[in-house]
Amino acid sequence: MTDPALSSAPRSQWRDVWLQFRAHRGALIGMGVFFFIIAGVFLGPLVWSIDATHIDIRARNQGPSWAHPFGTDQLGRDTLARIMAGGRSSITVGLTAMLLALVLGSLIGVLAGFFRWLDAPLMRLTDLFLSLPLLPLLLVMVMLFRESLNAAFGPETGIFILIVFAIGITSWMPTARIVRGDVLALKEREFVLAARSIGTSNRHLITRHILPNVMSPIMVSATLGIANAIITESALSFLGLGFPPDFPTWGRLLNDATVYLQDYPERVIWPGLAISLTVLSVNYMGDGLRDALDPRIRGR
Repeated sequence: MTDPALSSAPRSQWRDVWLQFRAHRGALIGMGVFFFIIAGVFLGPLVWSIDATHIDIRARNQGPSWAHPFGTDQLGRDTLARIMAGGRSSITVGLTAMLLALVLGSLIGVLAGFFRWLDAPLMRLTDLFLSLPLLPLLLVMVMLFRESLNAAFGPETGIFILIVFAIGITSWMPTARIVRGDVLALKEREFVLAARSIGTSNRHLITRHILPNVMSPIMVSATLGIANAIITESALSFLGLGFPPDFPTWGRLLNDATVYLQDYPERVIWPGLAISLTVLSVNYMGDGLRDALDPRIRGR
């Protein structure tokens, strides 16, 4: 007779990762909240068709009602529609800036860990960027390049490119350090030495053996990078250095609402709650991914 243990199909590693992730209740709730927010801001306009830029002076400064569930602002614009439009802007900036930071950090981390002669200069470059004050550097970049990019691409596209580049170019350093440490350990493993002994080129070693094995920390950095990018974009918009005033983002909505904080405090609550829930849910997802992708924890 065939041994049932031998005849059973081998367990998938990604199935084990999912089972461990599912066991993390906070990560599962965070994923549900995050996807609910994504669906709300991107698919919500299909249900709630009011234009976020439509001005109705007769309906200004109204409280929550059936016509305007989140109320209206000082120009009569629907707050719910502006929250959804601001979420599309903020989340798109967060995802795009995270991808840029992830590509830069992974590239520099792999090169520094794999090539010994590149390790020292790339790590000193990383230390240099880590020593720079983030917010003043972002403010200087926005002030220097804002007008030229607006003239070349328009006010909305230009500031989008500028903010994504500014956040991405100042957020890659933690990913680079994490990836470098993993590559230093991986390149001494038996399977990499065996591949090198049969004449495998460095490019194939990196793409086929190194990168697939450092995807775990990269995925964790991706989730945490989204939260950091959203917070940074919201801070820039709150300071008035983000998108144009008529282009809603969550940070811009907070900036506009501070003037009316005492009379209409709910205007601060809605964008602040959206930012907090998004960042908190992404952080919980990152915690769950970190635990699920760690083989020392998986299976407990």
